[in-house]
Amino acid sequence: MQSVELHAHSSLSYDGRDPVELLLEQASAVGLDALAVTDHDEIDASLRAAELAPEYGLVGIPGMEVTCAAGHVLALGIQEAIPPHLPFEETLDRIRDQGGLAVVPHPFQESRHGVLEHISKAELATADAIEVYNSRLLTGRSNRQAERFARRNGLPMTAGSDAHIAEMVGQAVTNVGTDERTADAILDAIRQGETTVEGKRTPWRISFRQAAGGAKRRVKNGIAELLQ
Repeated sequence: MQSVELHAHSSLSYDGRDPVELLLEQASAVGLDALAVTDHDEIDASLRAAELAPEYGLVGIPGMEVTCAAGHVLALGIQEAIPPHLPFEETLDRIRDQGGLAVVPHPFQESRHGVLEHISKAELATADAIEVYNSRLLTGRSNRQAERFARRNGLPMTAGSDAHIAEMVGQAVTNVGTDERTADAILDAIRQGETTVEGKRTPWRISFRQAAGGAKRRVKNGIAELLQ
């Protein structure tokens, strides 16, 4: 059994704060076996994290959080960035073309780019797995909806901290049923549904800091683009 963080952001994300080294340190400190850094529409930091992971006693899983036309999709086990704003179906195809795993995070949270605002439940059911526990929850209702949907459709289930600062890595964990410590073995086991999930809510003060920090960075980046 491998304990895996599948949803975390580094400073390369527009709303992330910390370098991958701090994310890796946290993952190691809380006893995880593997970490996927999933920046928004960026992959370079994730590739670096996967390269550095063995130095921290971890398996590194390369990936990213793709902003497709319908919303967010986690692309795990890829080596090249998936372009943003493609249709949902094409985004999944591109992930699979690289041998990757397409996981839909927080699908029922429309305010956070959940895909169900723009696609049908039948289309959602074509994903490889569903994130059924996301730590950045308000009431937990959307997580429960995601779990019911995954169970009803026989889809593998994952959890993710959706960490935007290092100290939140490991808030939500996917326990993966494999003894082999490689990214490929972990992703294959997820495809087979060999998972259980556990997690706890991101504290409100942390959620507020993450949201405020992301808004500040978006304004700063917008001003920088205007001045170019």
